[in-house]
Amino acid sequence: MAFGRSSRRKRHVEPVTLKILVAGGFGVGKTTLVGAVSEIRPLRTEERLSEAGRPVDDVAGVESKNTTTVAMDFGRITLREDLVLYLFGTPGQDRFWFLWDELAQGALGAVVLADTRRLEDCFAAVDYFERRGIPFTVAVNLFEGAEQFPTETVRAALDLDPEVPVLLCDARDLASVRDVLVAVVEHAMVRADRLREPART
Repeated sequence: MAFGRSSRRKRHVEPVTLKILVAGGFGVGKTTLVGAVSEIRPLRTEERLSEAGRPVDDVAGVESKNTTTVAMDFGRITLREDLVLYLFGTPGQDRFWFLWDELAQGALGAVVLADTRRLEDCFAAVDYFERRGIPFTVAVNLFEGAEQFPTETVRAALDLDPEVPVLLCDARDLASVRDVLVAVVEHAMVRADRLREPART
Protein backbone atom coordinates (compact mmCIF):
# COMPACT_ATOMS: atom_id res chain seq x y z
CA MET A 1 0.00 0.00 0.00
CA ALA A 2 1.43 3.37 -1.03
CA PHE A 3 0.47 5.31 2.08
CA GLY A 4 0.92 9.05 1.74
CA ARG A 5 1.59 8.98 -2.01
CA SER A 6 -1.26 11.37 -2.76
CA SER A 7 0.06 13.90 -0.24
CA ARG A 8 3.48 13.83 -1.92
CA ARG A 9 2.06 14.22 -5.42
CA LYS A 10 2.82 17.65 -6.85
CA ARG A 11 -0.20 19.89 -6.77
CA HIS A 12 -1.32 21.15 -10.17
CA VAL A 13 -0.96 24.92 -10.49
CA GLU A 14 -3.39 26.72 -12.77
CA PRO A 15 -1.29 29.51 -14.33
CA VAL A 16 -2.38 33.12 -14.55
CA THR A 17 -2.43 34.20 -18.20
CA LEU A 18 -1.60 37.78 -19.14
CA LYS A 19 -1.78 39.60 -22.46
CA ILE A 20 1.17 41.72 -23.60
CA LEU A 21 1.31 43.81 -26.78
CA VAL A 22 4.50 44.25 -28.80
CA ALA A 23 4.37 47.51 -30.74
CA GLY A 24 6.64 49.88 -32.62
CA GLY A 25 7.43 51.16 -36.07
CA PHE A 26 7.69 49.30 -39.34
CA GLY A 27 10.65 46.90 -39.47
CA VAL A 28 11.72 47.43 -35.85
CA GLY A 29 11.80 43.70 -34.99
CA LYS A 30 8.39 42.90 -33.49
CA THR A 31 7.97 39.62 -35.40
CA THR A 32 11.54 38.64 -34.51
CA LEU A 33 10.96 39.37 -30.81
CA VAL A 34 7.80 37.27 -30.60
CA GLY A 35 9.47 34.42 -32.49
CA ALA A 36 12.57 34.51 -30.26
CA VAL A 37 10.68 33.65 -27.06
CA SER A 38 7.52 31.84 -28.13
CA GLU A 39 7.37 28.25 -26.85
CA ILE A 40 4.76 27.47 -29.48
CA ARG A 41 5.14 27.96 -33.19
CA PRO A 42 4.29 31.66 -33.51
CA LEU A 43 1.35 32.71 -35.61
CA ARG A 44 2.52 35.18 -38.23
CA THR A 45 0.45 37.18 -40.70
CA GLU A 46 3.25 38.44 -42.91
CA GLU A 47 2.78 39.26 -46.57
CA ARG A 48 5.35 40.27 -49.15
CA LEU A 49 5.68 43.97 -49.81
CA SER A 50 4.28 44.85 -53.20
CA GLU A 51 4.80 47.65 -55.71
CA ALA A 52 1.24 48.80 -54.94
CA GLY A 53 2.15 49.35 -51.29
CA ARG A 54 5.42 51.15 -52.01
CA PRO A 55 3.88 54.66 -51.88
CA VAL A 56 2.46 54.05 -48.38
CA ASP A 57 5.09 51.74 -46.81
CA ASP A 58 8.12 53.77 -45.73
CA VAL A 59 11.11 51.41 -46.00
CA ALA A 60 13.74 54.10 -45.39
CA GLY A 61 16.34 52.54 -43.14
CA VAL A 62 14.98 49.02 -43.66
CA GLU A 63 15.42 48.70 -47.41
CA SER A 64 16.18 44.97 -47.16
CA LYS A 65 12.80 44.22 -45.56
CA ASN A 66 10.49 42.51 -48.03
CA THR A 67 7.57 41.37 -45.83
CA THR A 68 5.17 43.13 -43.48
CA THR A 69 2.74 42.08 -40.73
CA VAL A 70 -0.81 42.74 -41.90
CA ALA A 71 -2.76 41.63 -38.81
CA MET A 72 -0.69 40.44 -35.86
CA ASP A 73 1.98 38.09 -34.58
CA PHE A 74 1.03 35.76 -31.75
CA GLY A 75 3.18 33.73 -29.37
CA ARG A 76 3.22 32.34 -25.84
CA ILE A 77 5.88 32.14 -23.14
CA THR A 78 5.75 30.62 -19.66
CA LEU A 79 7.70 32.92 -17.33
CA ARG A 80 6.99 30.78 -14.27
CA GLU A 81 4.91 27.70 -13.54
CA ASP A 82 2.09 29.99 -12.48
CA LEU A 83 2.52 32.78 -15.06
CA VAL A 84 2.00 32.58 -18.83
CA LEU A 85 2.24 35.52 -21.22
CA TYR A 86 0.37 35.73 -24.50
CA LEU A 87 2.21 38.04 -26.87
CA PHE A 88 0.43 40.00 -29.60
CA GLY A 89 2.66 41.80 -32.08
CA THR A 90 0.90 44.75 -33.69
CA PRO A 91 1.27 45.78 -37.35
CA GLY A 92 3.66 48.70 -37.80
CA GLN A 93 2.16 50.70 -40.65
CA ASP A 94 -0.40 53.46 -40.18
CA ARG A 95 -2.86 51.79 -42.56
CA PHE A 96 -3.31 48.86 -40.15
CA TRP A 97 -3.83 50.95 -37.02
CA PHE A 98 -7.55 50.17 -36.96
CA LEU A 99 -6.52 46.76 -35.53
CA TRP A 100 -4.78 48.23 -32.49
CA ASP A 101 -7.91 48.96 -30.44
CA GLU A 102 -9.04 45.36 -30.86
CA LEU A 103 -5.64 43.96 -29.92
CA ALA A 104 -5.30 46.29 -26.91
CA GLN A 105 -8.46 45.06 -25.19
CA GLY A 106 -7.57 43.25 -21.98
CA ALA A 107 -3.82 43.89 -22.29
CA LEU A 108 -1.85 44.08 -19.04
CA GLY A 109 0.90 46.10 -20.69
CA ALA A 110 3.03 46.60 -23.77
CA VAL A 111 6.54 46.63 -25.16
CA VAL A 112 7.37 49.55 -27.45
CA LEU A 113 10.27 48.37 -29.57
CA ALA A 114 12.54 51.17 -30.76
CA ASP A 115 15.32 51.56 -33.32
CA THR A 116 17.69 54.48 -32.57
CA ARG A 117 18.16 55.04 -36.33
CA ARG A 118 14.43 55.77 -36.66
CA LEU A 119 13.39 56.70 -33.13
CA GLU A 120 10.54 58.87 -34.36
CA ASP A 121 8.79 55.72 -35.66
CA CYS A 122 7.83 54.71 -32.12
CA PHE A 123 6.34 58.08 -31.10
CA ALA A 124 2.87 56.99 -32.22
CA ALA A 125 2.99 53.80 -30.14
CA VAL A 126 4.21 55.67 -27.04
CA ASP A 127 1.40 58.20 -27.49
CA TYR A 128 -1.19 55.43 -28.01
CA PHE A 129 -0.37 53.67 -24.72
CA GLU A 130 0.01 56.90 -22.75
CA ARG A 131 -3.42 58.15 -23.86
CA ARG A 132 -5.07 54.83 -22.96
CA GLY A 133 -3.29 54.40 -19.65
CA ILE A 134 -1.70 51.08 -20.67
CA PRO A 135 1.63 50.51 -18.86
CA PHE A 136 4.52 50.05 -21.28
CA THR A 137 8.25 49.49 -21.41
CA VAL A 138 10.49 50.85 -24.16
CA ALA A 139 12.98 48.29 -25.47
CA VAL A 140 15.74 49.61 -27.74
CA ASN A 141 16.54 46.90 -30.28
CA LEU A 142 20.32 46.87 -30.80
CA PHE A 143 20.68 46.57 -34.55
CA GLU A 144 24.15 45.87 -35.90
CA GLY A 145 25.76 49.07 -37.10
CA ALA A 146 23.29 51.33 -35.28
CA GLU A 147 24.72 53.93 -32.93
CA GLN A 148 24.08 53.05 -29.29
CA PHE A 149 22.88 55.63 -26.80
CA PRO A 150 22.42 55.52 -23.01
CA THR A 151 18.88 54.65 -21.93
CA GLU A 152 18.47 58.09 -20.33
CA THR A 153 19.23 59.72 -23.69
CA VAL A 154 16.48 57.61 -25.29
CA ARG A 155 14.13 58.51 -22.43
CA ALA A 156 14.74 62.21 -22.97
CA ALA A 157 14.33 61.94 -26.75
CA LEU A 158 10.96 60.20 -26.31
CA ASP A 159 9.92 62.54 -23.45
CA LEU A 160 9.00 59.58 -21.23
CA ASP A 161 7.82 59.77 -17.64
CA PRO A 162 10.54 58.80 -15.14
CA GLU A 163 8.79 55.56 -14.11
CA VAL A 164 8.63 54.12 -17.65
CA PRO A 165 11.35 51.44 -17.91
CA VAL A 166 13.79 51.80 -20.83
CA LEU A 167 15.98 48.79 -21.64
CA LEU A 168 18.47 47.80 -24.31
CA CYS A 169 17.71 44.45 -25.92
CA ASP A 170 18.46 42.06 -28.75
CA ALA A 171 15.11 40.99 -30.21
CA ARG A 172 16.75 37.77 -31.49
CA ASP A 173 17.91 36.65 -28.04
CA LEU A 174 15.58 34.71 -25.73
CA ALA A 175 17.21 35.84 -22.47
CA SER A 176 17.26 39.48 -23.55
CA VAL A 177 13.60 39.43 -24.55
CA ARG A 178 12.60 37.63 -21.33
CA ASP A 179 14.20 40.47 -19.35
CA VAL A 180 12.08 42.97 -21.29
CA LEU A 181 8.88 41.00 -20.68
CA VAL A 182 9.63 40.67 -16.95
CA ALA A 183 10.14 44.45 -16.83
CA VAL A 184 6.74 45.02 -18.47
CA VAL A 185 4.94 42.75 -16.01
CA GLU A 186 6.69 44.26 -12.98
CA HIS A 187 5.99 47.81 -14.18
CA ALA A 188 2.30 46.99 -14.78
CA MET A 189 1.98 45.40 -11.32
CA VAL A 190 3.57 48.43 -9.61
CA ARG A 191 1.17 50.71 -11.52
CA ALA A 192 -1.81 48.56 -10.51
CA ASP A 193 -0.75 48.59 -6.84
CA ARG A 194 -0.35 52.36 -6.93
CA LEU A 195 -3.85 52.79 -8.36
CA ARG A 196 -5.29 50.58 -5.62
CA GLU A 197 -3.70 52.62 -2.85
CA PRO A 198 -6.27 54.76 -1.00
CA ALA A 199 -5.90 58.45 -1.68
CA ARG A 200 -3.92 60.17 1.06
CA THR A 201 -5.47 63.26 2.51
